[in-house]
Amino acid sequence: MTCSLPKREDFTAFTQEAWQQLQEYQSYLKKLCAAGEDEVQELLETHVADVGARLLEALDNAHWGVISSNLVWQNREQSAAWVRDRLTGVKTFAVDGSQIYPGKDLSIPVALVQIGWFENPHLPTGEYEKDIALDVMTPADLQADNTAQPVDRKVNMRRFQMETERLIDYMATHAHAQDCLVFLDGSLIATFAEAFELPSRQLYVACLLELLRASQDYHVPLVAYIDTSYAQDLKVMLQKLFDLPEAQSIHDAQLLNKYMEWGDRTPLFLCERSGILEDYREHRRQIAFTYLKTTRENYPARLEMPLWMYEEGLQDKVIDWVRGEVIIGNGYPYVIERLTKRLFCKPQIVKLFSDSTKLGRARRPESPILPQDGQ
Repeated sequence: MTCSLPKREDFTAFTQEAWQQLQEYQSYLKKLCAAGEDEVQELLETHVADVGARLLEALDNAHWGVISSNLVWQNREQSAAWVRDRLTGVKTFAVDGSQIYPGKDLSIPVALVQIGWFENPHLPTGEYEKDIALDVMTPADLQADNTAQPVDRKVNMRRFQMETERLIDYMATHAHAQDCLVFLDGSLIATFAEAFELPSRQLYVACLLELLRASQDYHVPLVAYIDTSYAQDLKVMLQKLFDLPEAQSIHDAQLLNKYMEWGDRTPLFLCERSGILEDYREHRRQIAFTYLKTTRENYPARLEMPLWMYEEGLQDKVIDWVRGEVIIGNGYPYVIERLTKRLFCKPQIVKLFSDSTKLGRARRPESPILPQDGQ
């Protein structure tokens, strides 16, 4: 494939402009951090709302906006000992799902949604719990509310609903347990749903609102883990505080990456993103976030958590738990990684489901969809 000279010049110009904008924003990030906490708070107070992010933790221990973890080990055994010291007896829990969409070769419109969950109590015995739940979506379930709502989205929405409901059920059975951590694989802020029609948007917001309420009511720590984040909350904060030019190609993880080593994190910020958070009612300004460097090569991951966890001083302990999970999972929380690798619709299950629906009788598969260890 060849590219004409004018097009190559366009790509070059875009790359140069994006690099210059990144350098400019990073220079103002340094300026903000050097200003000191009092001046930063004074700057933020000049903006009433939707400033992108507001500082929660002090900058005293941060260098260029990054709090060093000071975690250096000589070998794997030392890091494993650190993990055992933090995580032994701490239950970590996650849910993931998959689906079979309605196919054109099926005689009736029907879909299958499954979720699986995994709990790791981090005990020397190595015990754990994993299980699945299935839901067959009938033609009535798949009936679109309007022509703008694709059937596949109905399936995705049902999967998301089942995943969040299972997380809430787990919190309810572990109420006030300070020795457990629930992971959401994804963001607590449904910005992705802003492009959807109202019913879809409302469902995603309702699911996340119930999850936030459950964490607060049952007093169970919750962390939303976003491995590859394109959020721009810190970028928006810098843009508004210093009247910087718009830079759509810049995201927070880019801004921070050059200043971070493995295990480092940013101070906690309160998310004040414009848009869908306006629908979050009492939780509109109740979501905190930080960026955590979980690999040496990639951009930092974004962690989101309910504000109550910061108000009760749980952030350092919980972030250490996340670091421990990431060490076990080689760069990704182990409890999520276990599900992501193993939870899928096996080809024989897809065929069984397809054959059943062609005969007009969708039925629960006779064998489990979640593979056993080693498969």
